[in-house]
Amino acid sequence: MKFLGNVLATLVGLFIFFMLFFFGIVMIGVIAGSGSEKVVVNNNSVIVLDLAEVNRDYAGKARYTDFDYYEVNNDGLTDVIKAIEYAKTDKSIKGISIINSDSKLGAAQTNWLRSAIEDFKTSKKFVYAYGDEMTQGEYFLNSVADSIYLNPVGGLDFKGLSAELMFFKDLQEKSGIKMEVIRHGKYKSAVEPFLQNEMSDANREQVTTMLQTSWNVILEQVSRSRKISKDRLNAIADDLQARTPEMAKAENLIDVVAYEDIYHNQIRKKLNIEKDKEYKSIDIVAYAKNVATTSKTLGSDRIAVIYAQGQIMGGEGDVSYIGEGSMRRAIKEAREDDNVKAIVLRVDSPGGSALTSDLIWREVELTKGIKPIVVSMGNVAASGGYYISCNADMIFAEPNTITGSIGVFGVLPNFTKLSNRIGIHTQQIKTNKNSADYSPFLPLDATMRAATQSDVERIYSIFVSRVADGRNMTAEQVDAIGQGRVWTGADALGIGLVDKLGSLDDAVAQAAKMAKIDKYSTRSYPEYEKSFKDLFASLMPSFISSKAILEKEIGAENYQLIQDIKNATNQRGVQLLMPYQLKVK
Repeated sequence: MKFLGNVLATLVGLFIFFMLFFFGIVMIGVIAGSGSEKVVVNNNSVIVLDLAEVNRDYAGKARYTDFDYYEVNNDGLTDVIKAIEYAKTDKSIKGISIINSDSKLGAAQTNWLRSAIEDFKTSKKFVYAYGDEMTQGEYFLNSVADSIYLNPVGGLDFKGLSAELMFFKDLQEKSGIKMEVIRHGKYKSAVEPFLQNEMSDANREQVTTMLQTSWNVILEQVSRSRKISKDRLNAIADDLQARTPEMAKAENLIDVVAYEDIYHNQIRKKLNIEKDKEYKSIDIVAYAKNVATTSKTLGSDRIAVIYAQGQIMGGEGDVSYIGEGSMRRAIKEAREDDNVKAIVLRVDSPGGSALTSDLIWREVELTKGIKPIVVSMGNVAASGGYYISCNADMIFAEPNTITGSIGVFGVLPNFTKLSNRIGIHTQQIKTNKNSADYSPFLPLDATMRAATQSDVERIYSIFVSRVADGRNMTAEQVDAIGQGRVWTGADALGIGLVDKLGSLDDAVAQAAKMAKIDKYSTRSYPEYEKSFKDLFASLMPSFISSKAILEKEIGAENYQLIQDIKNATNQRGVQLLMPYQLKVK
């Protein structure tokens, strides 16, 4: 047995050695190949707008603290927008092909991208779109094209927007698991599913308004591009009159019912290339990298664009979540850099930790008066996302940005009934009346509830005062539009929560105007600090990556749901968090 044990130990040791050797070689290759080698762009080329890997505004920069390695990614939506803008005057690029787009972009991001493509079209270069089938979100983007092709056996989804909410009050009673809820704000519906079995009138009101405003944005854009009245588009959606390729063509939502080879032949014709020859194409991410590495000399003046994207959770932060470490460092660095003349804070966040939100707010407050700071809101800048935005000099939002949600809540899971039911009983011994922390295995007592409610009210009062000071309102005015209510960007403009409707580009232009500069470059922040462990994890082959395995087995949407549940269980302290996610499909 000892012999077999030694053999096994040797085999395991060899396996670990070869794995480390393999990853060492891979990392050396990655580091060696991480230079600024440019992608070749052939003459007479077409950009393929493949958005499968583009899901965030900012792709991120990272500095590895325990060895000399710096990483810059160019697959963010900002990079794509810059690439499309550059392609407008690039003589090598003749057009854009949107083919079977698999986009994970949010509604406001899609609106921004769509506007960039509209601007590209003013160059008289072509934009074509093809889909085997098209979801509503895909069609919203594709509708900007000069010609839209749809597979003869495909389909088109155009039916309006809806929301579905689940309620767990009865489940709690039956399971013995109860969520103790403490909140301020009648519209703070993040906790409503734990309190009742149906939607409140207040929540129904805000969801209805939000959906209708977002739908109107889609109607206006499609109506302008396809020259179909909004009334007619609503009639098409009501009666599902575009669900087949033939019906969609009859309603002028698409132009051609054909297979993909016919679509490519049309591009060849546009490029004056024979049918049997391949035309030159370049993926948008590869082209974006090429644009990013093209030198630009626009003087020494800069505008810092600082990206706050994801849930606010504390810590260092990353491209997928906001931490005070990288955010505070980025704002401070931009504030103290003499070459940076203005700052744009790009916010795409449903909120999160109240403490972290306030720490970031403080950095913005310290910056005001030293140099202009403008906020640009993406898909969502609600609750904590609005908290970190409210004291900027000026706030921009897209019409279908989701913002507001000025409210506070706390949720304490309680398993007392369940534990008693299965024979687990809990007791506490205390030296003082309130010396014990909250226990999920004992009922929430009146003193603890009152203390937590007091904390919630205190944070709400601070939140309201921050907004009142930043937006030049009274506390009463903020409370009237607060109470946790969610607004679209278009509606927020009318009540004073934002100043103008526009994209990140518009916000940057405004910041330059406020700084009184004409020639400038932009620099993206934050730069995340990482370690060897982080790099090792990022290079893990997909076949042994738990993320890749789970996404493949249960689907990307279900995997994201698991991550949302994980984030919820990791929440600490009072939360400033938007009640739900809105995705156009």
